[in-house]
Amino acid sequence: MNAYLFEFIGTAMLILLGNGVVANVLLKETKGSDDGWVGITLAWGIAVFTGVFIAADVSGAHLNPAVTLGLAAAGKFSYNLVAGYMLAQILGAMAGTTLVWLAYKKQYDATTDKAALLATFATGPAIRSPFWNFITEMIGTFALVFGVMYIAGGTLGDQPVKLGSLDALPVALLVIGIGLSLGGPTGYAINPARDLGPRIMHALLPLKGKGGSDWGYALIPILGPFVGGLLAAFAFLAIGY
Repeated sequence: MNAYLFEFIGTAMLILLGNGVVANVLLKETKGSDDGWVGITLAWGIAVFTGVFIAADVSGAHLNPAVTLGLAAAGKFSYNLVAGYMLAQILGAMAGTTLVWLAYKKQYDATTDKAALLATFATGPAIRSPFWNFITEMIGTFALVFGVMYIAGGTLGDQPVKLGSLDALPVALLVIGIGLSLGGPTGYAINPARDLGPRIMHALLPLKGKGGSDWGYALIPILGPFVGGLLAAFAFLAIGY
């Protein structure tokens, strides 16, 4: 139970700080509109650092269904725990993005740009091309999961791969690198829970003039990361450790 709880809390903190910076940049009447892409990317790195540091020593701080699935496929995490971790991650993402909405309630009320409103919840492509958007998300998540496996001790023989609190900084730096290098085409979801949980809340919350939640795109930031996570696991096993 504690592991599931800390996956929930860690993911909620991740999304609170991550989507919080997007809201600060994109919504009307905020003081952060000049931060831009670099500011968003750096803040997401801080969000990852915080979430991982909080959850690491209890749950291993996956905070991402693609990481959970990749570790299970590599034999480094029990399949019996996968469903519970994924549910906790999605619920945490829903909670975190709801806190963003509460913190920026007046700014949400002042914003009429439907695309900007959705972007503070979920990701979207710069150029809509489902196949290539999928490839981008797959590659970005491959880089994340493959890196995490080694950061978390994947070279230590039969020892399990588990993030500790000391791993929070290198994982955060990895996410910053992915955002700056690979984030432009799709907004680098690289995490099914990060996109799905907030997208659900975009559909449910009483946002003024919000428009649709773009469910036609929603499978891309789910399937791309899952495939990327599995490919990272296979590469990790093929290379040896």
